[in-house]
Amino acid sequence: MSLFIADAWAAPGEAAQGGGMELIFMLVMFAVIFYFMVYRPQSKRVKDHKALVSALKKGDEVLTNGGLVGKIAKVSDEKDFVVISLAEGLDVTAQKAAISAVLPKGTMKSL
Repeated sequence: MSLFIADAWAAPGEAAQGGGMELIFMLVMFAVIFYFMVYRPQSKRVKDHKALVSALKKGDEVLTNGGLVGKIAKVSDEKDFVVISLAEGLDVTAQKAAISAVLPKGTMKSL
């Protein structure tokens, strides 16, 4: 029936040689690669963002995840919200977690 494919014959006992240790070694290597390529950088990013959010204070110029640039007018300690002044008479309430970066002083004037 098989005109183009030759039959493959395996020697008895070849499949069982060294298969277990190689598999365990490969799984350990995948775990190490996953840790250094995915988990560690993400946990560092989360730690840095928590430090940024906890250090927010009145007068900081910030950039939100939505792209809004403003100055913090009020920080609520018991709640996780800040009031951001975008322009004269235009205030927005946002979650602290929505702030992606604290900008250097004078950034709003240069825009």
